Amino acid sequence: MKRCVIFDLDGTLCDTSGDLLAAANVAFAHLGHDIRLDPMAAQDRAAALKGGRSMLRLGFSRAGDVDEGQVDAGYQPLLDAYDGSIAVHTTFYPGALDAVRRLRARGDAVAICTNKPEALAIKLVAQLGASDLFDALVGADTLPVRKPDPEHLWETIRRAGGDPARAVLIGDTDTDRNTAAAAAVPCVLVTFAPAGQSVAELLPEALLDDYADLDGILEGLLT
Repeated sequence: MKRCVIFDLDGTLCDTSGDLLAAANVAFAHLGHDIRLDPMAAQDRAAALKGGRSMLRLGFSRAGDVDEGQVDAGYQPLLDAYDGSIAVHTTFYPGALDAVRRLRARGDAVAICTNKPEALAIKLVAQLGASDLFDALVGADTLPVRKPDPEHLWETIRRAGGDPARAVLIGDTDTDRNTAAAAAVPCVLVTFAPAGQSVAELLPEALLDDYADLDGILEGLLT
């Protein structure tokens, strides 16, 4: 079976923060709140890459106490706004697609394991013109479980046709680190997402500063 390289999507392959924050701001306005998150602020970008509810909670926390009812009320408007403008500001991180192409050229299985809803993840990758580069994509609602449950990662590996004993997860957060640990799979965390070098505190098997370095890192982790 093939070596298998599994990527998280938001904050790992793509910087999706601009479009996510714009959608959150639409949701705040929909609910009648004068709250805006700033795509230039590191804290706001970090919240964006943790998902819709994270952004809503951050915005409401700046206006007073967080009301989970308001978070729930804002979630679907946020998703609707994001669905309508999913790839306006989003780009792949420098070198990401070149790295994926190199992996495929050497015969590795390559897939995406994300806590973004599956339909939105598929739509985003398609609009960015990269659907044909991935052997599988498993989203937050593809299975009854999601990261950090290890089954989310294991099923992604299976769908990609990879070898679970020769797999690695590339991510950017503690969710990815915890998923990999639960699945007994090595974890590489990127340092170019908003968390930066602080992800070293999560003790991944390796850190990735630049996608140009990925091949060498994988050679040290996968046989």
